[in-house]
Amino acid sequence: MMTLSWSDSLTLGVPVLDRMHREFVQRLARVQDADNEHLEPAWRALVEHAAEVFGAEDEWMQATGHAGAASHRSKHHVVLEVMREGLLQAGEGRLLQVREMARQLGSWFVHHVQTLDAALALHLRNTGVDQADSARQVTSSHGPPERILQPVP
Repeated sequence: MMTLSWSDSLTLGVPVLDRMHREFVQRLARVQDADNEHLEPAWRALVEHAAEVFGAEDEWMQATGHAGAASHRSKHHVVLEVMREGLLQAGEGRLLQVREMARQLGSWFVHHVQTLDAALALHLRNTGVDQADSARQVTSSHGPPERILQPVP
C-alpha cells in the first residue's frame, strides 16, 4: 500500500484547515505504516482526529451559512461511521479490513479536500469570517485558539 503524504495540492490557504488536514495525513500515514500490534491504536487516534476535524468544519459551515453545508456534513457523517466500524473490526482482529479502509480513506481524503473542503475554504475566505466572530475555537493539538483566516487587508 502506498502511504499518503502531504503535498501542496492539499493546501487550501486557510491556515487552521491546512494544519488539521496535514495532521490527518500524518495520522493516516501512521495507520498505513503500522505493524499489526500498533494498527488499532493508530486507527483510534485517526478516528478521534477525524471527529475533531469534521466537527470543526461542520460548525464553521453552520456559523457562516455555507450553501453546501448539508451535503458536506453528510459526507463527514458517513465516513466517520465507517471509520468507527473500523474500530470494531480492529477490536475483532480483522486487521486486513482496517488496512483496506485506510487505503480507501487516503483516496477519499484527497478527493474530499480538493473538492468539498476547497469550496469551504473559498467560502471562508470570501466571507472574511474568523473564529472569534462566529465559530468554535480550535485548541488541543492545534495550539491556542486562533482565527480561521489571517487578517484580511
